[in-house]
Amino acid sequence: MINEKVESCNCTIIHEDVIRQVSEKIPQEETLYDLAELFKIFGDSTRIKIICALFEAEMCVCDIAALLKMTQSAVSHQLRVLKASRLVKHRREGKVIYYSLDDEHVKNIFNQGLEHITEG
Repeated sequence: MINEKVESCNCTIIHEDVIRQVSEKIPQEETLYDLAELFKIFGDSTRIKIICALFEAEMCVCDIAALLKMTQSAVSHQLRVLKASRLVKHRREGKVIYYSLDDEHVKNIFNQGLEHITEG
């Protein structure tokens, strides 16, 4: 853990105009809660691996399980979480269900995060 001193100002002046301007821009509490929940989904490396796999190809549970060396049950659980958060979608072809990313937003969110952690 890095011990860095957090800088703070030593004044007691409240900048009412700034507070008013910023408070008008902050989303509603429910929206902020939903956003926090979305980011929690990205907080699991297994789900991140599944998203990475689905960047490359539409896949069924069996294929994802084989790729990640996991049980189909464990993969299915993670896919349910991703589907509930509208990050992945599925389609049925006979008895096989194929999963893919829900839309381009998922790829954009992921790529922005990846870019942030890899920038020097």
